[in-house]
Amino acid sequence: MDPVRPNPDAALAAALDEALRPGGVRSVFQPIVELDTGFVVAHEALARGPEGPLQRPDHLFAAARAAGRLAELDSACRVAAFEGATRHGIAAPLALFVNVEPEVLDTAPLEELLAIAEAAPGRLRVVMEITERAIAARPAELLRTVARVRELGWGIALDDVGADPMSLAFMPLLRPDVVKLDLRLVQERPGPAIAQIMNAVNAYAQATGAAVLAEGIEDDRHLAMAHALGATLGQGWLFGRPSDVPSTDRPAGALPLPVHRDAGGPAGSPFSCLPEGTTLRRAPKSLLIELSKQLEREAMRLGETCVVAATFQEARHFTPSTTQRYRDLVERTGFVCALGEGLPVEPLPGLRGADLAPGDPVRGEWDVVVLAPHFSVALLARDLGTTGPDLERQFEYALTYDRDVSVRAARSLLDRVAPGAPSTPHVPVARPATATAPVDPYVAELLGDNVLVRRALDATPSGVCLVDVRLPDQPLVYVNAAFERLAGLPREELLGRNCRFMQGADTDPAALGRIRDAVAAGEECREVLLNVRGPEKTPWFNELHLAPVTDESGAVIQYIGVQVDVTARVEAERALQRERDRGLSYLAQIEELAVTDPLTGLPTRAHLQQQVETALWNARATGDSVGVIALAVQGHAQLECEFGPAAAETLMRSTAERLRGRLRRGDLVARWTRDSFVVLLPGLARTDAGEETERVVDQLTAAAHAPVVVDGTPAVLAVTVGTACFPHNADDVAGLLAVADGTTGRTSAR
Repeated sequence: MDPVRPNPDAALAAALDEALRPGGVRSVFQPIVELDTGFVVAHEALARGPEGPLQRPDHLFAAARAAGRLAELDSACRVAAFEGATRHGIAAPLALFVNVEPEVLDTAPLEELLAIAEAAPGRLRVVMEITERAIAARPAELLRTVARVRELGWGIALDDVGADPMSLAFMPLLRPDVVKLDLRLVQERPGPAIAQIMNAVNAYAQATGAAVLAEGIEDDRHLAMAHALGATLGQGWLFGRPSDVPSTDRPAGALPLPVHRDAGGPAGSPFSCLPEGTTLRRAPKSLLIELSKQLEREAMRLGETCVVAATFQEARHFTPSTTQRYRDLVERTGFVCALGEGLPVEPLPGLRGADLAPGDPVRGEWDVVVLAPHFSVALLARDLGTTGPDLERQFEYALTYDRDVSVRAARSLLDRVAPGAPSTPHVPVARPATATAPVDPYVAELLGDNVLVRRALDATPSGVCLVDVRLPDQPLVYVNAAFERLAGLPREELLGRNCRFMQGADTDPAALGRIRDAVAAGEECREVLLNVRGPEKTPWFNELHLAPVTDESGAVIQYIGVQVDVTARVEAERALQRERDRGLSYLAQIEELAVTDPLTGLPTRAHLQQQVETALWNARATGDSVGVIALAVQGHAQLECEFGPAAAETLMRSTAERLRGRLRRGDLVARWTRDSFVVLLPGLARTDAGEETERVVDQLTAAAHAPVVVDGTPAVLAVTVGTACFPHNADDVAGLLAVADGTTGRTSAR
């Protein structure tokens, strides 16, 4: 008879029962230090299971998750943290960092979350660590929880910032007191992604006073990187490993937490967030639609670090064209929600929704809020209740870039979003195809049993895909091997998804619009798109040819797409264009030199004559007058003899700058000869042209007469001035210049 073998599942269940008994979970403590002083300002409580198979925290939490007892374990960990901190004297001004498991925040009732704070001993200064995934799953409840936790005197830390772009998107909404950088930021080689993260984090920290904490500091190189990234706090083995007893070999300090300027919690509605006295404009719905589209385009440009919140009054306003735009937003931004009477919890995959009650003030508004680390804008409008065609309905609105208003408006909308999964995963509509025959029914419908055709498609070097336009979101139902290589993803991650995941922030929206129009009309199209490849989002240029596939009745059921990587060709064309542009730029420089004096940067004599001719043509048509002033610098040659050519050039450059600074908009000063200038005054009224010309003369002579420092010695030079006016003194260019030049001895500088 076979011996009885132990049941590993039963052993794990028993070990989990032991861990969840009082005292079964213990806490170890790792110091958090102030980088400039080395003082310990806080400890983080980290969970450990009892000796045995669940001692490691990853094993412990995996077992609790599998058994559906994660909330029990999470609560037990916090009890152990509070008891351990009290036992070891971790009290104010030191702080205690405690983690809340994201999945618990995803599911626990609000009362249980508040119990976390209320269970803490009064002498503890607690900082609750949460992740962006929690706020994405339950924004309304978590924002209220955070507000309540802050009322109890706790701090909030946003954990693993940088591991997911969404953490940057939610920073201004969650308003963490401490931003904990993911350890890869200090341990990996810097790159564009790290630069983007730190740009956003440091901007937030400077604006709010939040502390930046770098994790994973294990050596002096990591420490130097933490300083370079702007961190003020540090954590890692360089300062101390997790220990049953908190380390006391460093002096203790205090963790300062910023005082948040809270505007009174979530507002009644986004429109009510506008400050008193805000200028309101009136516009029809048709204008608000275009303004909203512009903000949506801005959000897609901002990408994964952007939050978009919008209202639609009623579900019927969430039209098919709106659905298509919001599919794009879901794919290319961090978080998107849409609210309206009758809208479901998830109007389309990945879009968070909320059904507004008829009495909700948001029901009467049109709001679009775009929020990112370095950008914020809110279109806040209120329905005026006018009648008539829908597109002519009147609203009063404000478009504001005030960050505080935008944040409050976004929080007002998120406060209404129903709990749910942070995003709906793409569910493939087909099983993976085999090497010999695609098993997807839609592909079988098109290709039948033609093995040669299927082999040919898989062998072609061009990417080939099939999109089914009859299914929601028009998913991919077939891709060949070349398409997998171009997309940088395996087939099982491609089937069932809309092709928009290949679009990047710089993909031409006009080209995308032409593709949508062609598909909607059932027509063929060809475009060159800037796409991205794989998780790394490597850019490449895709020459895309789309053609409709019809059934027996002639109805379009699918689109076949052929894609070719033309990056090398596009880059070669751009390089050639740059060379052409450089050639054109060189010619432009030559032309510029022909009309610009190289010493002073002023127009030349020839250019001035052309401008005077133009001014005279205009004056004859309008009945205006034109003034001309000739100004000669006295003593220029003597200065050159005494101090050299460089001093004389300095004099002319300084004089040119002073003259240009005293002229009106539209006036022109040019270098006339080696030591003289001519000024053009167009568009003068004929009744006071002489007086205006004399006023400008006074300004110019005063400017030119100011001392010029030459070799450390101030030199004061005189100028002589002559004037002429059209039509009083002459009626053509030569005559005006001759009169002005001939009277330069008439008026002297002071």
